[in-house]
Amino acid sequence: MKIVLHVCCAPCLVGTLPTFAELGEVFPFFYNPNIHPLLEFRKRLKALDVLAERENIKVEAVRQYGLHRFLKLVPPDGKGRCPICYQDRLGRTAHHAAETGAAAFSTTMVSSTYQDHNAIRKAGEEAAAEAGVEFIYKDLRYCAADGLALAKKMGLYRQQYCGCIFSEYERYKDTNTDIYRGTHKTAKTEKSP
Repeated sequence: MKIVLHVCCAPCLVGTLPTFAELGEVFPFFYNPNIHPLLEFRKRLKALDVLAERENIKVEAVRQYGLHRFLKLVPPDGKGRCPICYQDRLGRTAHHAAETGAAAFSTTMVSSTYQDHNAIRKAGEEAAAEAGVEFIYKDLRYCAADGLALAKKMGLYRQQYCGCIFSEYERYKDTNTDIYRGTHKTAKTEKSP
């Protein structure tokens, strides 16, 4: 069976590929207009390219940065964005599966311990019904740690947040992470005579 596997990132692909390969021939597909900012998008795509080259995996990727598309889809405050994002990414993947003659599709997001699995499953099933292909849901959260460990061993980029600018804000808003860590000296002012 031919399966199109939506890929959110290289570490998730590393962790889930063996399980999906047991079900059929897997065709990874990267479509993530949610990933921001631009440099983060490029880092994740580059990590996937590196993995694909090393492991001789053919990956299809939508390489256009999706800032404008994502911002049109989600509310300005970002609330309720995840189900909308899942619908967009899995809808595109389902149509890609149908167009390429695949019998089914799934997503590496099913290995995430941070994602809403009920919403992923719902979006996948709706996309499957619309595109006329099967959605395969498997709870692979147990693969997350192994995928990250293997990605680290392989020297692949491992992101620190889900992908969108709202999740980046939520990840870092309560931290004291500084960009500049050098010695900070304040300028001394001379006293007037």
